[in-house]
Amino acid sequence: MGLELWKGSHRAVMPETSGASLMEKTTAAYFELLRPPNVVTAAADILAGYAAAGRPTPWMLTALMFSGMALYAGGVVLNDFFDRSLDALERPERPIPSGRVPAVHAAVAGAAFFAAGVASAFCVSVVSGVLATAIACCALLYDAWAKHQAILGPIFMGLCRGGNLLLGVSAAPVICGQRWFLALLPITYIVGVTIMSRGEVLGGSRRTAQLASGLIASAFGAIVLLGLTMPFQLWWAAIPLLILIYRVAPNLWRACRAPSPANIRVAVKSGVLSVIVFDAAIAAGFAGPWYGAGVLALLGLAGILARAFAVT
Repeated sequence: MGLELWKGSHRAVMPETSGASLMEKTTAAYFELLRPPNVVTAAADILAGYAAAGRPTPWMLTALMFSGMALYAGGVVLNDFFDRSLDALERPERPIPSGRVPAVHAAVAGAAFFAAGVASAFCVSVVSGVLATAIACCALLYDAWAKHQAILGPIFMGLCRGGNLLLGVSAAPVICGQRWFLALLPITYIVGVTIMSRGEVLGGSRRTAQLASGLIASAFGAIVLLGLTMPFQLWWAAIPLLILIYRVAPNLWRACRAPSPANIRVAVKSGVLSVIVFDAAIAAGFAGPWYGAGVLALLGLAGILARAFAVT
């Protein structure tokens, strides 16, 4: 940062834009740590669950959306905190290893997001608060330990996403108890995406990519089963479901044929962002086409954010 001397004076002054520039860079680093595109997908989970709950009092939706997004934000921030040593070797450009965000600040921010998410959920109901607490615990366990376990890692990640959908359903606690099995859909989908993501840096195997693809396809099939087993308008869910297949299937196919790091990263990125389309299919089936379209609109926001911030 240079100094500028006024003519006729020995008084040195800082350029007016230097402070603003530093603040902008610091703010950008914290946003990068949050992975904003991913946080948007958490809102879609809540909206899908809220549709399955019959869309009760609107204020509950606001509180639950804040809760779900805060819990997700806390999870991704603490993920980078616990990964800081590994990222220093594999992804030194990330905010913590690059020194742009102090590790202790990330730890405090992650804990604060968790606390805010749990508190907001308890404002809705005890059931919502307990679910939010469980999600925070699963996310913390995943970040600190489970992600290094071949089987438990994907399961814990799936539990976080399934719990987030149930958090939306908890707007009507009675229905939450009746439709708890809906959590199995995002759990299956995210387990598949998480298994695929293990090859992002060094590449994977065809068998692993095929297993991940099979799980994701099973989650698609489960949406179809909803229309055959319960009050669910499959014809409205079919449109986002076809969009989902169009977005995800070609990338999965390429990753299965050649599981290189580049192909896997593309498959994982499309899989993560397409959670919104997955949720839109569930939302449209329970609440109709316009509600589903509203959820699907979040994909545009996530896509714009993904151009500026990393997804994986």
